[in-house]
Order: sequence, then structure tokens, then C-alpha cells
Amino acid sequence: MANKAKQHYVNNKDFLAAMITYKDSVYVAKQNGKERPPVTPYIGECLMKIAVHLSHKPNFINYTFKEDMISDGIENCLQYIDNFNPEKSNNPFAYFTQIIYYAFLRRIAKEKKHLYTKYKYMDETGHELNLQEGDSGDYNIASHKSKEWSREHIDVFIENFEETKRKKSRNRGIDRIIGD
Repeated sequence: MANKAKQHYVNNKDFLAAMITYKDSVYVAKQNGKERPPVTPYIGECLMKIAVHLSHKPNFINYTFKEDMISDGIENCLQYIDNFNPEKSNNPFAYFTQIIYYAFLRRIAKEKKHLYTKYKYMDETGHELNLQEGDSGDYNIASHKSKEWSREHIDVFIENFEETKRKKSRNRGIDRIIGD
């Protein structure tokens, strides 16, 4: 039986060659005073594959806003595509994976903040919780029939969110004292 090499969903050598060609075309267009060329379909396909594949990792798989995460990741890649320097790195796969990873984290934080605001408002105004499937992002509250569980979940969510906020605030205060 032949030893079969592992197939990667993005070939880094081809991706690097495409990035070099693209960066050269951007440079030529800029030198000639022409409009910036669009990203090639191959580069776009690579970015899409990286984002989709990363969204299937265990730490991202259960979020209901996964399409938003993927879109944010691709948007950030296009935003910072000019910062990739083939003279310093021959690994565009790692560069763009990192960008997408942090875009995912920012989207999760944004969604949690939105959910916190919603829960806190309902809690403070005494509104009855009318939860729909997917309201919590990473928790499927609607599948649980117990209102007590939902209420408990929301209280824990609010408490955890506020505690994390307090810790971050304390750390920023320490950073200012130290001079970071």
C-alpha cells in the first residue's frame, strides 16, 4: 500500500505564488496610476476555504452566527491583504488563518455583548423572557422546556459577562500604573 500524502485544503505553495503575483499586479497598477486590481478568484477561494474550515473547529462550531464570523474573517483578510509580505514570510496560509481567527473572536465578543445588553434590559425592566432558538449564540435555550433553567442560564450569563468585564477593567488599571 502506497504511503499517501495528506491532502491540504489550501496548497500553501500555490497560495504563496498567487499572492506574489497579486502583489506584483497591485504594485504595477499603482506605478501606472491605474485602479487597484481585484483579488483573484483563486485567492478569494483560498480565503473562503480557510474561514469555512476554521469555523468547523470545536471552539467555533456551535455558534448560530457562524456565517457572520466567516464574513468578518474574509473581510478582515481583504482589509489587510497588503500587509502580507512574501519577503518576510512564505506562509500566507498562517497569516490569513490568524486574521480570521481573531475576526472570529471579535464577532463572538460582539454577539455576547449584544446578548448581555438584551438580557440585562429584560432583567431590569421585568420583561418576561421570550427566548427563540439561537438567541444565545452558543446555547440552545429554546430546546430546554424549563423556564427556571432559562432564568438560571440568563443570570449566570449576566454574572459571568460582568465578572469578565470587571477583570478586564482591573487589568487595564494595572497596565496604566505599570506604563504599558
